[in-house]
Amino acid sequence: MRRALTPPLPVQEATASEEPEGALVRQHQRYIEAATAENTRRAYRSAIRHFERWGGRLPAEAPTVRAYLLAHAETLNPRTLSLRLTALRHWHQLQGFPDPTAVPEIRKLLQGIARQQGKPKRQAKAFRLEHLEAMVNHLARQSGLKACRDRALLLVGFFGAFRRSELVGVHLEHLQWEPEGILITVPRSKTDQRGEGRLKALPYGEGELCPVTALKAWLKVASIEAGPLFRRVNRWEAILDKPLHPAGVNLVLKAVASQVSLDFVPGLSSHSLRRSLATTAHRAGASFESIKRQGGWVHDGTVWEYIEEAQRFEENAAAVLLAKGRRQGQG
Repeated sequence: MRRALTPPLPVQEATASEEPEGALVRQHQRYIEAATAENTRRAYRSAIRHFERWGGRLPAEAPTVRAYLLAHAETLNPRTLSLRLTALRHWHQLQGFPDPTAVPEIRKLLQGIARQQGKPKRQAKAFRLEHLEAMVNHLARQSGLKACRDRALLLVGFFGAFRRSELVGVHLEHLQWEPEGILITVPRSKTDQRGEGRLKALPYGEGELCPVTALKAWLKVASIEAGPLFRRVNRWEAILDKPLHPAGVNLVLKAVASQVSLDFVPGLSSHSLRRSLATTAHRAGASFESIKRQGGWVHDGTVWEYIEEAQRFEENAAAVLLAKGRRQGQG
């Protein structure tokens, strides 16, 4: 008599039935959060907290959102209010509630506030190569681990046109040494949320401005064999395992710029590194394509904005007339 064979259970059903419900919920939440960049989630959480501290309740209705906008119309930048509405819309959509910000009156009200209260967007100050050289030379004259780190940080950040989150996220494993310089893999960035990776090439240069030489010097004195490149250094000149916080890039740039007495320190931020690379490279004759590739910019319009900034005195109608006036005066 033959024994009946019991058909095997489908693997997926067995796995699902054995998976604790709590673990599935956590996994679901993790993937939902991964759909939005961490910086964006942080901004959304801050916006929701502001709305609730003001007295708003979630889920909200259009009259409450209208009152919130009117209460802050003259104290908050319209771009900030727009972000707050986006956060509210995102929360309601994710939770399955009707979106109170979709009401035409709310959108119209925000447009009116923007027209009445709008201010020019504050942009990071772009500096020139001579400014970078002054900062780097100042650091080179100093002893200590922090000065060595900051020198490499500024040079790699500038010539690689790195965002601050990308810069502090670089690990030793992301470096590939070549005869011409180094290739740095950026595993994830603002415009690469899926983690497909992007390569940045930093060639050797001459003198104190060489980013490859500065990075090698930092790696040697810091004895970094794995993990983050740009690490925190405490006041006792001890290197910590933790990477420098993204906001620390701003602090380093402003501190060094102040030490060499640059007169535009308040306008500097970490984004100045990217903006300065684009404007400086254009003035030196770099092509549009090479600038776009180095910065990893997706939109042509962003690159053209930086190029136009660099051309303000180069292709200038007033300069043509003034030059003509000088020639006539000399004649």
